Amino acid sequence: MKQYNSEDIYKIVEQSQCIGCGICQGIVADEKIQMKKASNGYLQPIITGDIKQQEVIDILNVCPSRQLTTLPARLINESTQTDKIWGHYQSVKHCCAADEEQRYKGSSGGILTALAIYLLESNTVDFILHAKPSSSDPTFGEQQLSFNREDVLQSVGSRYGPTSMLENINALLDRGERFAIIGKPCDLSALRNLALIDKRVDELVKYWLTLVCGGFMPPEGTTQFLNEHLIKEDEVSKFRYRGHGFPGPTHVETSDGKTHDFSYYDFWGEDYKRWTLPHRCKICPDSIGEVADIVAADPWPGGGPNKDKIDERGNNVAIVRTVSGAELLDAAFKAGFIELEEETSIDVMNDYQPHQVARKYSSWARFQGLIDQGHHVPETHGLRTEELSNEMSEEFNDAQRKGMSDRVKQGKAKQPRD
Repeated sequence: MKQYNSEDIYKIVEQSQCIGCGICQGIVADEKIQMKKASNGYLQPIITGDIKQQEVIDILNVCPSRQLTTLPARLINESTQTDKIWGHYQSVKHCCAADEEQRYKGSSGGILTALAIYLLESNTVDFILHAKPSSSDPTFGEQQLSFNREDVLQSVGSRYGPTSMLENINALLDRGERFAIIGKPCDLSALRNLALIDKRVDELVKYWLTLVCGGFMPPEGTTQFLNEHLIKEDEVSKFRYRGHGFPGPTHVETSDGKTHDFSYYDFWGEDYKRWTLPHRCKICPDSIGEVADIVAADPWPGGGPNKDKIDERGNNVAIVRTVSGAELLDAAFKAGFIELEEETSIDVMNDYQPHQVARKYSSWARFQGLIDQGHHVPETHGLRTEELSNEMSEEFNDAQRKGMSDRVKQGKAKQPRD
Protein backbone atom coordinates (compact mmCIF):
# COMPACT_ATOMS: atom_id res chain seq x y z
CA MET A 1 0.00 0.00 0.00
CA LYS A 2 1.28 3.46 -0.91
CA GLN A 3 2.74 5.40 1.98
CA TYR A 4 1.78 9.08 2.23
CA ASN A 5 3.63 11.91 3.94
CA SER A 6 3.97 15.68 3.92
CA GLU A 7 5.70 15.60 0.53
CA ASP A 8 2.38 14.61 -1.04
CA ILE A 9 0.87 17.85 0.30
CA TYR A 10 3.78 19.96 -0.85
CA LYS A 11 3.53 18.43 -4.34
CA ILE A 12 0.17 20.19 -4.74
CA VAL A 13 1.87 23.48 -3.86
CA GLU A 14 4.90 22.89 -6.07
CA GLN A 15 2.72 22.07 -9.07
CA SER A 16 0.94 25.39 -8.53
CA GLN A 17 -2.42 23.76 -7.82
CA CYS A 18 -3.01 24.97 -4.27
CA ILE A 19 -5.87 27.48 -4.23
CA GLY A 20 -5.23 28.60 -0.63
CA CYS A 21 -8.64 27.55 0.75
CA GLY A 22 -7.07 26.39 4.03
CA ILE A 23 -8.99 23.17 4.50
CA CYS A 24 -5.75 21.26 5.07
CA GLN A 25 -5.08 23.40 8.14
CA GLY A 26 -8.72 23.20 9.11
CA ILE A 27 -8.85 19.44 9.53
CA VAL A 28 -5.58 19.04 11.45
CA ALA A 29 -4.21 20.90 14.45
CA ASP A 30 -2.91 24.43 13.82
CA GLU A 31 0.48 23.42 15.12
CA LYS A 32 0.79 20.98 12.22
CA ILE A 33 -0.19 23.18 9.26
CA GLN A 34 -0.59 26.94 8.99
CA MET A 35 -1.74 28.93 5.99
CA LYS A 36 0.71 31.76 5.41
CA LYS A 37 1.56 34.28 2.74
CA ALA A 38 4.55 32.79 0.96
CA SER A 39 7.51 34.69 -0.45
CA ASN A 40 5.87 34.70 -3.90
CA GLY A 41 2.75 36.36 -2.47
CA TYR A 42 0.41 33.37 -2.52
CA LEU A 43 -1.33 31.76 0.43
CA GLN A 44 0.01 28.27 0.93
CA PRO A 45 0.16 25.63 3.67
CA ILE A 46 3.33 25.58 5.71
CA ILE A 47 3.84 22.27 7.49
CA THR A 48 5.03 23.02 11.01
CA GLY A 49 4.53 19.71 12.80
CA ASP A 50 4.44 15.96 12.40
CA ILE A 51 1.55 14.87 10.19
CA LYS A 52 0.40 11.30 10.41
CA GLN A 53 -0.25 9.25 7.29
CA GLN A 54 -4.02 9.15 7.87
CA GLU A 55 -4.09 12.92 8.20
CA VAL A 56 -2.30 13.24 4.86
CA ILE A 57 -4.82 10.84 3.30
CA ASP A 58 -7.69 12.91 4.71
CA ILE A 59 -6.17 16.10 3.33
CA LEU A 60 -5.73 14.58 -0.12
CA ASN A 61 -9.33 13.35 -0.05
CA VAL A 62 -10.77 16.78 0.71
CA CYS A 63 -8.39 19.05 -1.23
CA PRO A 64 -10.27 20.66 -4.15
CA SER A 65 -7.18 20.28 -6.30
CA ARG A 66 -7.32 16.52 -5.78
CA GLN A 67 -11.05 15.76 -5.79
CA LEU A 68 -13.93 17.51 -7.55
CA THR A 69 -17.46 16.32 -8.06
CA THR A 70 -20.97 17.41 -8.87
CA LEU A 71 -23.98 17.56 -6.55
CA PRO A 72 -24.40 14.70 -4.07
CA ALA A 73 -26.85 12.13 -5.47
CA ARG A 74 -29.30 12.73 -2.61
CA LEU A 75 -29.82 16.31 -3.85
CA ILE A 76 -30.76 15.25 -7.38
CA ASN A 77 -34.44 14.40 -7.86
CA GLU A 78 -37.14 14.16 -10.50
CA SER A 79 -37.35 17.94 -10.87
CA THR A 80 -33.61 18.28 -11.51
CA GLN A 81 -32.63 19.29 -15.03
CA THR A 82 -29.14 18.83 -16.45
CA ASP A 83 -27.26 20.95 -18.96
CA LYS A 84 -24.06 19.57 -20.45
CA ILE A 85 -22.18 22.78 -19.66
CA TRP A 86 -23.95 24.18 -16.60
CA GLY A 87 -24.70 20.95 -14.78
CA HIS A 88 -27.68 20.15 -12.55
CA TYR A 89 -30.29 22.82 -11.85
CA GLN A 90 -33.89 23.38 -10.81
CA SER A 91 -34.34 26.80 -12.40
CA VAL A 92 -32.57 29.92 -13.65
CA LYS A 93 -33.91 33.29 -12.52
CA HIS A 94 -32.96 36.95 -12.74
CA CYS A 95 -32.99 38.54 -9.31
CA CYS A 96 -31.50 41.20 -7.05
CA ALA A 97 -31.58 42.48 -3.50
CA ALA A 98 -34.74 44.38 -2.68
CA ASP A 99 -32.78 46.78 -0.45
CA GLU A 100 -31.23 49.52 -2.60
CA GLU A 101 -28.10 49.86 -0.46
CA GLN A 102 -27.37 46.15 -0.70
CA ARG A 103 -28.07 46.18 -4.42
CA TYR A 104 -25.76 49.16 -5.03
CA LYS A 105 -22.88 48.10 -2.81
CA GLY A 106 -22.98 44.44 -3.80
CA SER A 107 -20.78 43.05 -6.54
CA SER A 108 -23.73 42.59 -8.91
CA GLY A 109 -27.26 42.78 -7.64
CA GLY A 110 -26.48 41.98 -4.01
CA ILE A 111 -28.38 38.70 -4.09
CA LEU A 112 -25.91 36.76 -1.92
CA THR A 113 -25.83 39.60 0.61
CA ALA A 114 -29.63 39.69 0.75
CA LEU A 115 -29.90 35.92 1.16
CA ALA A 116 -27.32 35.98 3.97
CA ILE A 117 -29.26 38.65 5.84
CA TYR A 118 -32.54 36.80 5.33
CA LEU A 119 -31.07 33.55 6.67
CA LEU A 120 -29.89 35.33 9.82
CA GLU A 121 -32.97 37.44 10.45
CA SER A 122 -35.33 34.52 9.87
CA ASN A 123 -33.28 32.50 12.37
CA THR A 124 -32.71 29.84 9.73
CA VAL A 125 -28.99 29.76 10.54
CA ASP A 126 -26.86 30.97 13.42
CA PHE A 127 -24.09 32.49 11.33
CA ILE A 128 -22.76 32.96 7.82
CA LEU A 129 -19.27 31.76 6.86
CA HIS A 130 -17.96 34.02 4.11
CA ALA A 131 -15.11 36.41 3.27
CA LYS A 132 -14.26 40.04 3.92
CA PRO A 133 -11.28 42.26 3.06
CA SER A 134 -8.19 41.19 4.98
CA SER A 135 -7.31 43.36 7.95
CA SER A 136 -3.58 42.85 7.31
CA ASP A 137 -3.44 42.85 3.48
CA PRO A 138 -6.35 44.70 1.82
CA THR A 139 -5.80 43.00 -1.55
CA PHE A 140 -6.43 39.62 0.11
CA GLY A 141 -9.56 38.30 1.76
CA GLU A 142 -10.00 36.66 5.13
CA GLN A 143 -12.63 34.54 6.82
CA GLN A 144 -15.67 36.33 8.22
CA LEU A 145 -18.34 34.95 10.55
CA SER A 146 -21.46 37.11 10.35
CA PHE A 147 -24.17 36.92 13.01
CA ASN A 148 -26.32 39.89 12.00
CA ARG A 149 -27.10 42.36 9.23
CA GLU A 150 -24.30 44.74 10.24
CA ASP A 151 -21.70 41.97 10.08
CA VAL A 152 -22.82 40.98 6.60
CA LEU A 153 -22.78 44.53 5.27
CA GLN A 154 -19.18 45.00 6.42
CA SER A 155 -18.20 42.24 4.00
CA VAL A 156 -20.08 43.14 0.81
CA GLY A 157 -18.25 42.89 -2.49
CA SER A 158 -16.15 40.38 -4.37
CA ARG A 159 -12.72 39.34 -3.18
CA TYR A 160 -10.39 38.74 -6.11
CA GLY A 161 -7.44 38.00 -3.86
CA PRO A 162 -6.35 34.80 -2.05
CA THR A 163 -8.66 33.93 0.84
CA SER A 164 -8.22 31.12 3.35
CA MET A 165 -11.91 30.49 4.10
CA LEU A 166 -11.66 27.06 5.70
CA GLU A 167 -8.53 27.24 7.84
CA ASN A 168 -10.44 26.55 11.07
CA ILE A 169 -13.36 24.50 9.74
CA ASN A 170 -12.99 21.83 12.43
CA ALA A 171 -13.37 24.47 15.14
CA LEU A 172 -16.42 25.91 13.38
CA LEU A 173 -18.05 22.48 13.27
CA ASP A 174 -17.19 22.01 16.95
CA ARG A 175 -19.50 24.95 17.71
CA GLY A 176 -22.46 22.74 16.80
CA GLU A 177 -24.30 25.72 15.26
CA ARG A 178 -26.18 25.92 11.97
CA PHE A 179 -24.52 27.98 9.27
CA ALA A 180 -24.50 28.83 5.57
CA ILE A 181 -21.37 29.18 3.50
CA ILE A 182 -20.82 31.79 0.79
CA GLY A 183 -17.53 31.08 -0.93
CA LYS A 184 -15.78 30.35 -4.18
CA PRO A 185 -16.79 27.13 -5.97
CA CYS A 186 -13.53 25.49 -4.87
CA ASP A 187 -14.25 26.37 -1.23
CA LEU A 188 -17.62 24.64 -1.48
CA SER A 189 -16.05 21.65 -3.24
CA ALA A 190 -13.57 21.26 -0.38
CA LEU A 191 -16.38 21.35 2.15
CA ARG A 192 -18.48 18.85 0.19
CA ASN A 193 -15.44 16.56 0.14
CA LEU A 194 -15.10 16.94 3.89
CA ALA A 195 -18.75 15.89 4.31
CA LEU A 196 -17.75 12.43 3.10
CA ILE A 197 -15.52 11.90 6.13
CA ASP A 198 -17.16 14.20 8.71
CA LYS A 199 -20.93 13.81 9.12
CA ARG A 200 -21.18 17.11 10.99
CA VAL A 201 -20.85 19.00 7.71
CA ASP A 202 -24.20 17.88 6.32
CA GLU A 203 -25.81 18.27 9.73
CA LEU A 204 -24.68 21.86 10.28
CA VAL A 205 -24.15 23.46 6.85
CA LYS A 206 -27.69 24.34 5.87
CA TYR A 207 -27.09 26.33 2.69
CA TRP A 208 -24.30 26.34 0.11
CA LEU A 209 -24.07 29.59 -1.86
CA THR A 210 -21.48 30.60 -4.42
CA LEU A 211 -20.80 32.66 -7.52
CA VAL A 212 -19.78 31.93 -11.07
CA CYS A 213 -16.05 32.45 -10.58
CA GLY A 214 -13.67 33.97 -13.09
CA GLY A 215 -10.72 33.15 -10.86
CA PHE A 216 -8.76 35.56 -8.70
CA MET A 217 -6.08 38.02 -9.67
CA PRO A 218 -2.73 36.48 -8.69
CA PRO A 219 -0.61 38.55 -6.32
CA GLU A 220 1.88 39.43 -9.03
CA GLY A 221 -0.97 40.78 -11.19
CA THR A 222 -2.25 43.04 -8.42
CA THR A 223 1.29 44.23 -7.68
CA GLN A 224 1.85 45.04 -11.36
CA PHE A 225 -1.43 46.97 -11.52
CA LEU A 226 -0.52 49.07 -8.48
CA ASN A 227 3.00 49.69 -9.77
CA GLU A 228 1.67 50.85 -13.13
CA HIS A 229 -0.38 53.47 -11.31
CA LEU A 230 2.49 54.48 -9.00
CA ILE A 231 0.75 53.16 -5.90
CA LYS A 232 3.01 51.55 -3.31
CA GLU A 233 1.55 48.24 -2.26
CA ASP A 234 2.65 48.56 1.36
CA GLU A 235 0.74 51.85 1.61
CA VAL A 236 -2.62 50.42 0.46
CA SER A 237 -5.12 50.66 3.32
CA LYS A 238 -8.29 49.68 1.44
CA PHE A 239 -8.87 47.80 -1.80
CA ARG A 240 -12.35 47.29 -3.22
CA TYR A 241 -12.37 45.26 -6.40
CA ARG A 242 -15.92 46.15 -7.44
CA GLY A 243 -19.28 47.21 -6.07
CA HIS A 244 -20.95 50.63 -5.67
CA GLY A 245 -22.30 50.20 -9.19
CA PHE A 246 -22.53 47.46 -11.77
CA PRO A 247 -19.74 46.51 -11.48
CA GLY A 248 -18.57 49.83 -10.06
CA PRO A 249 -14.97 51.02 -9.76
CA THR A 250 -11.89 49.32 -8.47
CA HIS A 251 -11.30 51.56 -5.46
CA VAL A 252 -7.94 51.99 -3.72
CA GLU A 253 -7.17 54.03 -0.62
CA THR A 254 -3.67 54.62 0.72
CA SER A 255 -2.32 55.43 4.15
CA ASP A 256 -1.63 59.04 3.12
CA GLY A 257 -5.38 59.63 2.68
CA LYS A 258 -5.42 59.53 -1.14
CA THR A 259 -8.09 57.65 -3.09
CA HIS A 260 -7.88 56.17 -6.57
CA ASP A 261 -10.78 54.87 -8.66
CA PHE A 262 -10.34 52.77 -11.77
CA SER A 263 -12.87 51.24 -14.09
CA TYR A 264 -13.50 47.51 -14.27
CA TYR A 265 -11.71 47.49 -17.62
CA ASP A 266 -8.77 49.43 -16.20
CA PHE A 267 -8.22 46.57 -13.78
CA TRP A 268 -9.01 43.60 -16.01
CA GLY A 269 -8.09 45.16 -19.34
CA GLU A 270 -9.97 45.64 -22.57
CA ASP A 271 -11.29 42.23 -23.63
CA TYR A 272 -9.79 40.96 -20.35
CA LYS A 273 -6.22 41.36 -21.62
CA ARG A 274 -5.04 41.90 -18.05
CA TRP A 275 -7.02 38.88 -16.89
CA THR A 276 -4.09 36.92 -15.52
CA LEU A 277 -4.98 33.90 -13.41
CA PRO A 278 -3.20 31.50 -11.08
CA HIS A 279 -2.40 28.18 -12.76
CA ARG A 280 -5.04 26.33 -10.72
CA CYS A 281 -7.75 28.66 -12.05
CA LYS A 282 -6.66 28.09 -15.64
CA ILE A 283 -7.41 24.37 -15.36
CA CYS A 284 -10.49 24.61 -13.15
CA PRO A 285 -13.20 22.19 -14.36
CA ASP A 286 -15.80 23.65 -11.97
CA SER A 287 -15.77 27.41 -11.65
CA ILE A 288 -19.57 27.40 -11.95
CA GLY A 289 -20.35 26.00 -8.51
CA GLU A 290 -21.78 22.61 -9.37
CA VAL A 291 -22.08 21.59 -5.69
CA ALA A 292 -23.99 24.69 -4.54
CA ASP A 293 -27.65 25.24 -3.73
CA ILE A 294 -27.62 28.61 -5.50
CA VAL A 295 -25.04 30.14 -7.84
CA ALA A 296 -25.07 33.91 -8.47
CA ALA A 297 -23.69 35.33 -11.70
CA ASP A 298 -23.36 38.55 -13.67
CA PRO A 299 -26.04 38.81 -16.38
CA TRP A 300 -23.71 40.45 -18.91
CA PRO A 301 -24.56 39.81 -22.58
CA GLY A 302 -21.31 38.98 -24.34
CA GLY A 303 -19.52 38.31 -21.07
CA GLY A 304 -18.59 41.82 -19.96
CA PRO A 305 -20.17 44.92 -18.40
CA ASN A 306 -21.57 47.78 -20.45
CA LYS A 307 -18.90 50.48 -20.33
CA ASP A 308 -21.54 53.20 -20.44
CA LYS A 309 -23.63 51.87 -17.55
CA ILE A 310 -21.13 50.74 -14.90
CA ASP A 311 -22.80 52.88 -12.22
CA GLU A 312 -26.31 51.56 -12.73
CA ARG A 313 -28.18 49.40 -10.23
CA GLY A 314 -26.91 45.87 -10.28
CA ASN A 315 -28.61 42.62 -11.20
CA ASN A 316 -27.94 38.92 -10.79
CA VAL A 317 -28.91 35.77 -12.57
CA ALA A 318 -29.17 32.78 -10.23
CA ILE A 319 -28.72 29.13 -11.12
CA VAL A 320 -30.84 27.34 -8.54
CA ARG A 321 -29.46 23.81 -8.31
CA THR A 322 -31.36 22.17 -5.46
CA VAL A 323 -34.82 22.04 -3.95
CA SER A 324 -33.38 23.70 -0.84
CA GLY A 325 -32.04 26.50 -2.99
CA ALA A 326 -35.42 26.98 -4.68
CA GLU A 327 -37.19 27.09 -1.32
CA LEU A 328 -34.69 29.63 0.01
CA LEU A 329 -35.07 31.93 -2.99
CA ASP A 330 -38.86 31.76 -2.75
CA ALA A 331 -38.90 32.38 1.01
CA ALA A 332 -36.56 35.38 0.73
CA PHE A 333 -38.75 36.79 -2.04
CA LYS A 334 -41.95 36.39 -0.02
CA ALA A 335 -40.27 38.01 2.99
CA GLY A 336 -39.31 41.04 0.88
CA PHE A 337 -35.55 40.55 0.92
CA ILE A 338 -35.11 39.99 -2.82
CA GLU A 339 -36.74 40.86 -6.11
CA LEU A 340 -37.38 37.88 -8.32
CA GLU A 341 -38.32 37.48 -11.97
CA GLU A 342 -39.88 34.54 -13.78
CA GLU A 343 -37.79 31.56 -14.74
CA THR A 344 -35.60 31.92 -17.82
CA SER A 345 -33.69 29.44 -19.97
CA ILE A 346 -30.33 27.99 -18.95
CA ASP A 347 -29.16 28.97 -22.43
CA VAL A 348 -28.86 32.61 -21.36
CA MET A 349 -25.83 31.59 -19.32
CA ASN A 350 -23.90 30.80 -22.51
CA ASP A 351 -24.29 34.42 -23.57
CA TYR A 352 -23.73 35.92 -20.12
CA GLN A 353 -20.68 33.79 -19.30
CA PRO A 354 -18.89 32.71 -22.53
CA HIS A 355 -15.57 32.44 -20.67
CA GLN A 356 -17.06 29.68 -18.54
CA VAL A 357 -18.28 27.83 -21.60
CA ALA A 358 -14.78 27.95 -23.08
CA ARG A 359 -13.26 26.76 -19.80
CA LYS A 360 -15.60 23.76 -19.63
CA TYR A 361 -14.72 22.70 -23.16
CA SER A 362 -10.96 23.03 -22.62
CA SER A 363 -10.53 21.44 -19.17
CA TRP A 364 -10.08 17.83 -20.25
CA ALA A 365 -7.48 18.58 -22.93
CA ARG A 366 -5.56 20.82 -20.54
CA PHE A 367 -5.52 17.99 -18.02
CA GLN A 368 -3.93 15.75 -20.63
CA GLY A 369 -1.19 18.33 -21.19
CA LEU A 370 -0.40 18.26 -17.47
CA ILE A 371 -0.41 14.47 -17.39
CA ASP A 372 2.00 14.44 -20.36
CA GLN A 373 4.48 16.32 -18.17
CA GLY A 374 4.01 14.10 -15.13
CA HIS A 375 1.77 16.52 -13.25
CA HIS A 376 -1.14 15.57 -11.07
CA VAL A 377 -4.67 16.52 -12.16
CA PRO A 378 -7.82 16.53 -10.02
CA GLU A 379 -10.06 13.48 -10.10
CA THR A 380 -13.44 14.61 -11.36
CA HIS A 381 -16.76 12.86 -11.00
CA GLY A 382 -19.87 13.92 -12.87
CA LEU A 383 -18.42 17.14 -14.31
CA ARG A 384 -18.63 15.93 -17.95
CA THR A 385 -15.16 17.20 -18.87
CA GLU A 386 -14.25 14.34 -21.21
CA GLU A 387 -17.73 14.32 -22.75
CA LEU A 388 -17.48 18.03 -23.57
CA SER A 389 -13.97 17.62 -24.92
CA ASN A 390 -15.22 14.95 -27.30
CA GLU A 391 -17.54 17.53 -28.87
CA MET A 392 -14.57 19.66 -29.89
CA SER A 393 -12.37 19.23 -32.94
CA GLU A 394 -9.16 17.28 -32.77
CA GLU A 395 -7.31 20.48 -33.66
CA PHE A 396 -8.84 22.34 -30.71
CA ASN A 397 -8.03 19.60 -28.21
CA ASP A 398 -4.49 19.18 -29.53
CA ALA A 399 -3.88 22.92 -29.22
CA GLN A 400 -5.17 23.03 -25.64
CA ARG A 401 -3.16 19.96 -24.69
CA LYS A 402 0.05 21.25 -26.26
CA GLY A 403 -0.46 24.71 -24.80
CA MET A 404 -0.70 23.35 -21.28
CA SER A 405 2.23 21.01 -21.81
CA ASP A 406 4.30 23.95 -23.04
CA ARG A 407 3.32 25.97 -19.96
CA VAL A 408 4.79 23.26 -17.76
CA LYS A 409 8.00 23.15 -19.82
CA GLN A 410 8.29 26.94 -19.51
CA GLY A 411 8.00 26.74 -15.73
CA LYS A 412 4.58 28.42 -15.60
CA ALA A 413 2.99 25.58 -13.64
CA LYS A 414 5.29 25.41 -10.69
CA GLN A 415 5.61 27.28 -7.44
CA PRO A 416 8.34 27.25 -4.84
CA ARG A 417 7.44 26.14 -1.35
CA ASP A 418 8.56 28.18 1.60
